[in-house]
Amino acid sequence: MLITRRTFAICAVSLAGATLLGPALAQAQDASLAISIKKDPWCGCCTGWARHLGQAGFAVHVEEIEDMEAVKDNLGVPAELRSCHTATIDGYVIEGHVPAEAIFALLDQRPQIRGLAVPGMPIGSPGMESPAGSDPDEYDVMAFDGSGDFVFMRFAGHQRV
Repeated sequence: MLITRRTFAICAVSLAGATLLGPALAQAQDASLAISIKKDPWCGCCTGWARHLGQAGFAVHVEEIEDMEAVKDNLGVPAELRSCHTATIDGYVIEGHVPAEAIFALLDQRPQIRGLAVPGMPIGSPGMESPAGSDPDEYDVMAFDGSGDFVFMRFAGHQRV
């Protein structure tokens, strides 16, 4: 049997896709872990955060949106808590570089809040990994609702403190 270059290329791409997507598809069986991320088309750190969530077991869907301010306005993200990307999961809003551990805690505890946010872009947070040899920023994961916000968890890089 003669294998053409085209057949070989199709097989190679299919194998690579199955290798990369297989674990994510297996983890996506739990619909409660489906997270929808809206991000600016030109933001690379958002892609890193999405990868962090996928590696933690979330079924990640990414949509590129140019008018992110409108998305944040529609979802009720307070101006002082905004970051670069916004996600929704199981009725909650997730703003910025929130670690997967905090999202798991949110889904486990189910507090009566609108969502979680990591304001700004702390160095060392998921998607904003620190350069080798440097210490990550310490930062707060803020819970917010219509009446205010409070510290939900505190992290240094990916580690809870």
